[in-house]
Amino acid sequence: MSKVCEVCGKNPLVGNHVSHAHNLNKRRFVPNLQNIRALQNGRPKKMKVCTSCIRSGKILKAPRGMSKRRAEA
Repeated sequence: MSKVCEVCGKNPLVGNHVSHAHNLNKRRFVPNLQNIRALQNGRPKKMKVCTSCIRSGKILKAPRGMSKRRAEA
């Protein structure tokens, strides 16, 4: 399963855990992704989006009662 934001393309970065004794161990910095129902081309679609895109308003969440069948009609 990919850990990539579908809006901005943010993906995991690689870095180091640094202990008090300055021992270095590899680690991953993963984006905070949320599965949400967003409107895309006027239709609701489930997407993986990072929280920074949700907060900045780059996407519009789909209303609860709106389904794919209703959007087509």
